[in-house]
Amino acid sequence: MHLLITGSRGQLGRALRSHFSPSHQVTLWSRPTHDIADPACADAVADLAPDLVINAAAWTHVDGAESAVDAAFAANALGPKYLAEGCVRCGAALVQISSNEVFAGEAGCCYREYDEPGPKTVYARSKAAGERAARQMLDRLYIVRLAWLYAPGGGNFPSKIVAAADKQGSLRVVADEYGNPTYAPDVAAALERLIETKRYGIYHLVNEGCASRYDWAAELLRLTGRGEIPLTPIPAHEWPRPAMPPPHAVLINQAAAALGIRLRPWQEALAEYCATENL
Repeated sequence: MHLLITGSRGQLGRALRSHFSPSHQVTLWSRPTHDIADPACADAVADLAPDLVINAAAWTHVDGAESAVDAAFAANALGPKYLAEGCVRCGAALVQISSNEVFAGEAGCCYREYDEPGPKTVYARSKAAGERAARQMLDRLYIVRLAWLYAPGGGNFPSKIVAAADKQGSLRVVADEYGNPTYAPDVAAALERLIETKRYGIYHLVNEGCASRYDWAAELLRLTGRGEIPLTPIPAHEWPRPAMPPPHAVLINQAAAALGIRLRPWQEALAEYCATENL
């Protein structure tokens, strides 16, 4: 199978490249050479004619999107539209990566695949728009929502927590924002199984279980031998951001689980991450 992976230098893109390259023909796209926000990428996809496109490219600076609305929508809404257009022209399927933040995240809520989105922030609205744009163009489509993604290589919540703990000697972490810590290599393996089924639709590929930011940080400190570092739970309003995230956008994997595709508990994945990164 010939796969085109966009956003190949990001956390998910690196995991996909590592997982799929040994057994598939893989073409890697990343900016600035290939910008999915450029309408010309539809022609480039059609000319390349892959069997499947996995769109891991996105504007991911959630807070920055509040002041860069056009750029966020160009990458997260128009980009999927152009990729889907190219897929239609060459007969390819598309995996559109989306986010738990398309949901409002009301307290106590957990979201299945066909619950109605209710995005609040610019980033969330742009990701929901990308889902709609891809659906309008293409039938052979997987919409795959992720949450709280992290991967080896740094630049994520776990690596920042460890660095802050070592530098500051104590931490204050939000305890009333909940999600699914999700390990990118596990997503890559689950995606391979999903695309083999050719059962298109909406899927939530997240590690089993949910946690608050505080829970995630506490488990990380325990696993890395830093359990003695003081960790104080705080409410989200004490850590204000330009784009406040949904407080309880916890995803439930029902559709993929029905196909026998489950990701391991988030605690097990985090332990592997810590060992891999030698934290």
